[in-house]
Amino acid sequence: MERRLQLLLDQARYDRVAAEAERTGRSVAAVIRGAIDFQFPAGDEVRMAAAAEVLRLAQVPDPGPAKSWAEMKAELEAEMDSEMSW
Repeated sequence: MERRLQLLLDQARYDRVAAEAERTGRSVAAVIRGAIDFQFPAGDEVRMAAAAEVLRLAQVPDPGPAKSWAEMKAELEAEMDSEMSW
């Protein structure tokens, strides 16, 4: 760890964090770091790329329903194969 932080908590919050630490066998600091990681996950680039892909797909004309599940599966597999072959 390279940064030190002093954090003041009311008793109720501290009790919740301490209970979780005891339940999981971690330190209070580890529980707080985990909560921070959960609330502010790393990898904003991944989320931004996913959002861009959703927006891209929203602009693709809807081809309508597939004739069958087998046809839909084949189309999805072909699309995935073309995207995965760099």
